[in-house]
Amino acid sequence: MRLVTSMQEETEDSADCNAAFERNKMVTRIVTALVAIPIGILIIVLNNEVLYYVAMTTFSVIAVYEMLVTTKYLKNKFSSAVSLIFAAITPIIFWIEPLRNNVKLLYFGFVVIMLLGMLFNHEKARFEQVALVAFVSIAIPLALCSIAFMRSKFPEHATFLIVYTMVSAWIGDAGAYFVGTFLGKHKMCPAISPKKTWEGFAGGIITSGVFAVIMSFAYELIDSMINGGVHTFSVNWVYLTVLALIISGLGVVGDLSASLVKRECSVKDFGNILPGHGGILDRFDSVLLAAPFAYMMFQIYFPVTPIA
Repeated sequence: MRLVTSMQEETEDSADCNAAFERNKMVTRIVTALVAIPIGILIIVLNNEVLYYVAMTTFSVIAVYEMLVTTKYLKNKFSSAVSLIFAAITPIIFWIEPLRNNVKLLYFGFVVIMLLGMLFNHEKARFEQVALVAFVSIAIPLALCSIAFMRSKFPEHATFLIVYTMVSAWIGDAGAYFVGTFLGKHKMCPAISPKKTWEGFAGGIITSGVFAVIMSFAYELIDSMINGGVHTFSVNWVYLTVLALIISGLGVVGDLSASLVKRECSVKDFGNILPGHGGILDRFDSVLLAAPFAYMMFQIYFPVTPIA
């Protein structure tokens, strides 16, 4: 009887510890968000092209570094240094037009250097590891720079487009979490991300779509208020809603891809620079596909039309 009572007490203590841990983790996440969100808002509100490229350069270098640490490729000092330098100069090259015209030569040189590094360190370097690092060293800076590209290409409506793109991805993730928590029954990819469900996926997409509709009409309303009740442009809310659904889906693909890398490397997070949230990659994984896609779609069809 005493043994049973003791086991029950231990179970209760363990449950209390887990609950306390989760509460502390939630508080940490909230505190980090309260610090990070104002910084993000400041960057967006200032709408300064240089500031955007500086921010994306910083995020790119940190994100690539996190990937190097996660894949344990940081031990290869030469190739790691090349990857970090490349991540740092990629945004600068796209910012400066004369350099932008020679970007293909830069990519070619980077791949050659990475292959040479593998050949000279063939006893330790693995091709799949080198290929992954080379890929993320190109893909991550380009993906994050898509946000800065929006500022350069569409300066008049940059704030709206950037907020729309990033929040469509993030709010879809939040919607998926809450819907999956309360209604999730059918696992989506249990081997990669056990908590993701198809119900959560549907909830995330619907949340992003609703957000797109609200933001489209809110942007028109703000325009009308600023100009004394006169609309100077119209927003194609149908186009942005459909786009938001796709962005949310791409966010899930990015999230699952990042989860797969972490699972393969046996780590929970890519880093700890954002306490309670993990690393830069943990926070931006859902944006890595969404941002370039949105930027390309805005070039094909721009959703904001001036009213003569």
